[in-house]
Amino acid sequence: MVQQSSMIIERVREKIGDYTKILVGFSGGIDSTVLLHALYQLKKNHNSRLIIRAIHIHHGLNSKADAWEQHCAQLCLQWQIPFICHHVFVDPSKKGIEAAARDARYQAYREALEINEVLVTAQHLDDQAETFLLALKRGSGPAGLSSMPESLPFIAKHGETQLLRPLLTVSRVDLEAYMQAQQLPWVEDDSNQDDRYDRNFLRLHILPRLTARWPHISNAIARSASLCAEQESLLDELLQETLEGMMDYRGGLFIDELQNCSVAKRNALLRRWIGLHQLPMPPFNQLERIWLEVALARQDAEPVCRLGPIEVRRYQGALWVVPRIENLAGQQYTWSYPATFELPESLGRLQVMEGQGQIRSPEPDEKVTVRFGLQGSLNIVGRHRSRSSKKIWQELGVAPWMRERIPLVYYNDKLITAVGCFITPEGFIGDELVGIAIDWQQESSFQSDF
Repeated sequence: MVQQSSMIIERVREKIGDYTKILVGFSGGIDSTVLLHALYQLKKNHNSRLIIRAIHIHHGLNSKADAWEQHCAQLCLQWQIPFICHHVFVDPSKKGIEAAARDARYQAYREALEINEVLVTAQHLDDQAETFLLALKRGSGPAGLSSMPESLPFIAKHGETQLLRPLLTVSRVDLEAYMQAQQLPWVEDDSNQDDRYDRNFLRLHILPRLTARWPHISNAIARSASLCAEQESLLDELLQETLEGMMDYRGGLFIDELQNCSVAKRNALLRRWIGLHQLPMPPFNQLERIWLEVALARQDAEPVCRLGPIEVRRYQGALWVVPRIENLAGQQYTWSYPATFELPESLGRLQVMEGQGQIRSPEPDEKVTVRFGLQGSLNIVGRHRSRSSKKIWQELGVAPWMRERIPLVYYNDKLITAVGCFITPEGFIGDELVGIAIDWQQESSFQSDF
């Protein structure tokens, strides 16, 4: 058993490589306890430069959740590892409780990660087999059957980092042996026994029978997943140049170019284009919807296909990936001018730039608000007569989905500017004077030249 423990510690050391700042997802279960303890052993005996933090996600879904938090905090105190607990809200109404909990958990990871810190999680060989079988049940192709990679890019609050899974080739049996050898305590989530959930059904009823018949079935599944991943990697390499040549510099994918491709090549290109946005690969039926309902929709339509957190839309002969947000039309927000204003729905922030523009500053008795959704007819600087809001957006080349997302700044009830697009006569300081500019610092997923 000591030899088995050493093997796992060495496996973790190898997979961590040269990374020194590590955030560990720590539930308190067997898998994450082994992972955290192995990293603790590495720091103590082999690499004192390691900076390890543990993050526990309190989902609020189990009556024992508070006790699990206390258990994890106590272990981290014993091992002198900084401990963070994030309480999250899980909304199962749209995606189901498993997917909603996962989304909430990974969003907490994104917020907690520090600069140059990597995320390390404890998925293991049996998890990989379950993920493969779930993809098989959904009718996934090679991309879905690739299951979980040992490392992949991960977008956090401070930018791109890495998600590492150093235990992905270690079996559950070996992890349990490690726990026994090290005499480590753990918590058991009783919901893991609920076979109404697909993953639990596989874990409790299917994989044990497969393993009884074929003891190395999990390793064989992992090999198949690896081969699928290798095939996808080859396709990535072969199609990269073609995809780049079919894209607008702003990220749109030209529909005419796709129409010249076979169905198989078109679908492969669509998957990779969507993958550029760090999104899961869509199944075949969703690719068909994107093509038939969006790309081939009538010319005067504004088609949209919703895929989880994003929408696929068409504009100016190309397909575009657009983050989904709540409808902001008619919303009004008070701006404590001139402080930086944080926009809703992660749209970014507004900042006043003194002496750098042609917008007049508000008078002391003018209340500054930010609103969304331009309505009616109006005059704008540079045009000789009033136009409808729709006509203005069309003349300025603003895509339909951006029209409700562009912040409108008002002084009292007078529209002053659509930030980055136009100024009204009521907000214009004049050609001979210098006023303020309002800088819209957008989140990367919303940046647009439209």
